[in-house]
Amino acid sequence: MREPDYRQPERRKRTSLTVREDIMAEAKALGLNTSRAAEAGIAAAVKAEKERRWLEDNADAIKAHNERIEREGMLLPTPWWAIPKDD
Repeated sequence: MREPDYRQPERRKRTSLTVREDIMAEAKALGLNTSRAAEAGIAAAVKAEKERRWLEDNADAIKAHNERIEREGMLLPTPWWAIPKDD
């Protein structure tokens, strides 16, 4: 069972957005909380952009790491439970 979330909600800021009429009409017809849906979409976009930028900023280090693994192998051996079994 999931534990209740007792964190204080983040402060919200009233803002104005422009959204296609057909999308808003469908969301209202479905009884969706459009503010929370917009918030979730913006949060997902922020997360995706942060991930993209992190990968871009660290591309050289990732490439160097992968090249070292290719050249020298893993630092630790593969654990016994991760070795594929021959059937």
